[in-house]
Amino acid sequence: MGEQLQPQPQRDGILRPKKDDKIERLRRIFSSLSLSVLCLATSLPTWAAPPRNPDETVECELLIVGGGLGGAAAAYESLLAGRTVCLTDITDWIGGQISSQGTSALDEGQKQRSLQYFPRGYQALRQTLTRVYGKLNPGDCWVSESCFLPKDGHQIVYRQLKEAEMWGRGKLKWFPNTVIKDLGISNNGKIINNAIAIQHNQAIGKPSLNSQPLSQVIDDAYHYQNSSNLTKKIIRFQPKAKKTGDWLVIEATETGEIVALADVPYRLGLDPRSHLNPSSPTDKGDPYCTQGFTYTFAMERTQEMQPQEKPPFYEQYEPYYGYDSNRKLAYFDLVFTYRRIWNPKPGKMIRVGRMKISQPAPGDISMQNWLWGNDYRPGTSEDNLIYTRDQLQKTGQLTPGGWQGGLRQDTLRRGEELSKGFYYWLVAGSTDSRLGYGVKTPQPNHRLLKGLDSPMGTMHGLSKYPYIREGRRIIGRPSSEYQEGFSINEIDISTKDYWHNFYRSTLSRPVYQELSEAIARLETVVATNLIRPAYQITRRTQATMYPDSVGIADYMMDFHPCMVYSPPEKPGNREREEVRFGQGSSYPAQIPLRAMIPQKIDNLIVAGKSIATSHIAASAYRVHGFEWSVGAAAGSLGSFALERGILPYELVDNLPQRESLLYEFRQRLETNGNPTAFPQTALLNFNK
Repeated sequence: MGEQLQPQPQRDGILRPKKDDKIERLRRIFSSLSLSVLCLATSLPTWAAPPRNPDETVECELLIVGGGLGGAAAAYESLLAGRTVCLTDITDWIGGQISSQGTSALDEGQKQRSLQYFPRGYQALRQTLTRVYGKLNPGDCWVSESCFLPKDGHQIVYRQLKEAEMWGRGKLKWFPNTVIKDLGISNNGKIINNAIAIQHNQAIGKPSLNSQPLSQVIDDAYHYQNSSNLTKKIIRFQPKAKKTGDWLVIEATETGEIVALADVPYRLGLDPRSHLNPSSPTDKGDPYCTQGFTYTFAMERTQEMQPQEKPPFYEQYEPYYGYDSNRKLAYFDLVFTYRRIWNPKPGKMIRVGRMKISQPAPGDISMQNWLWGNDYRPGTSEDNLIYTRDQLQKTGQLTPGGWQGGLRQDTLRRGEELSKGFYYWLVAGSTDSRLGYGVKTPQPNHRLLKGLDSPMGTMHGLSKYPYIREGRRIIGRPSSEYQEGFSINEIDISTKDYWHNFYRSTLSRPVYQELSEAIARLETVVATNLIRPAYQITRRTQATMYPDSVGIADYMMDFHPCMVYSPPEKPGNREREEVRFGQGSSYPAQIPLRAMIPQKIDNLIVAGKSIATSHIAASAYRVHGFEWSVGAAAGSLGSFALERGILPYELVDNLPQRESLLYEFRQRLETNGNPTAFPQTALLNFNK
């Protein structure tokens, strides 16, 4: 490699502001009052009250919860704008998909790549990868233009934030190993006034935090009390300004934790079939059928055969493993090089099946993220990973102090076991659930990379956090145009021909008529000279254009469907029928601001995968470039709103009427190198 990365600064570099004695006195008074008395004091804020006094009070202008790519992008833009930013993450790495989740293979759309049309921070990330490694694709993978080591992804993004802090004269307060436990919400229910967090560290004499997989520490991490393994620091985040509520909170977690904790309206899983999402496989919807999640791992090719230890639970998961139903991919070297993240000495080009690849060699490292391998795909109320609102209520997680992260711990554990078993299947297995016997052969010249200095940075070899493809998705605010709440839907981005017999035979006549009229209406916005009957317009010619677009996205609609039965690894199990019917190409699309503004809470901005989309649309709004774009918009919006003394919803609350502040904000994004539309797609602008 070229440039060497330096270790990250330690947490003791965080500034620790002095406590405000007046606020401390008020807090003690409020906490001593009974709940009934406090509710009468409608002019006073409600403080989240941990069982003991916070060990530290930290002030910031922007609290960003979640250090993935969306959160990192929000912090990047906020720091360049000179803001004081608090950034938290449950892991000790920044970067999410490209670091703690191990999916360090950049998923990007063809048009976006060909135009090199990315937000400035994401473009800087790609340039830094090239400078550090000497090339953009040090793994010489074939799934992407760039595959690299996750541990380097963390250090590159962290360095980017420190540079933005210096250039913009902002202040970054980074809180690794930190979760939000409680929110203080004003009595009118519209403003988050403070947030109580728990930062955990290893107890004296105990192994490193990254010695155990997430399922074994997550429950402990959300409890206030110290344990035999963890010591806890309780932190209260609150506004930097003295005016209560004069700050903004950005939700950038992987599953929509703050969305659930703030109890704003959201959806999970499959949407009901409708004229807006006509490819949905169900009339009623299904909140338990979300996209599968994946614990990635890294494996190295070796010169000599390695001893391989069979996991005690291997037989339970063996019926699931397979190459793919497509025999063209049924070659180990194709799977190995698909997401190869390190290839120090590229070999000669060889043909494997119908493809040409750079020949693997000892020292090469591959990251594994495989559908019929380590993708865990629960789909029932017995095993779903992300709890619904009803499940959160039943488990007590929506009561004060009851929040535990909103995930099913046992499903996390099973996902970890599936991944460990998949490694053993790759190197020692001879079965194949998709293609039968006689296809898979053992490949013992490999080893699972473990250790704090390994690509995943864990002693067990799995990623620190699973790659989450779909979390809670907010329902935007209702309006005359979106009476049930704003959302980006399938027909807003899909290239499908809705004259296909599937739609004409599956949809009722009234619904199909609505579909035809909706497409005609959307296409009329694209080209005002369309003078054709609605029934003659059967497909889109480009994605929906939004007057409030604040970012761009470009990726196909791609699904890793849930399984029908519980548990997912059950022998003979199958994918949920017809979920993949929504799969296919999509048009380069926009990110409307209305998709980032939740109902109820006025100072909460939603970034990442929790924006307002349908299940089908979300499959295209989930990859690396999108996360950076929506995060950049969120951070820029936070700074703009604080500068103008407004709340985010005020930029769009009068649409479709002219919004002068919205136009000014969009101009600022463009000027700063954060595009809001692809070239030659913004045919109309309602704000000029």
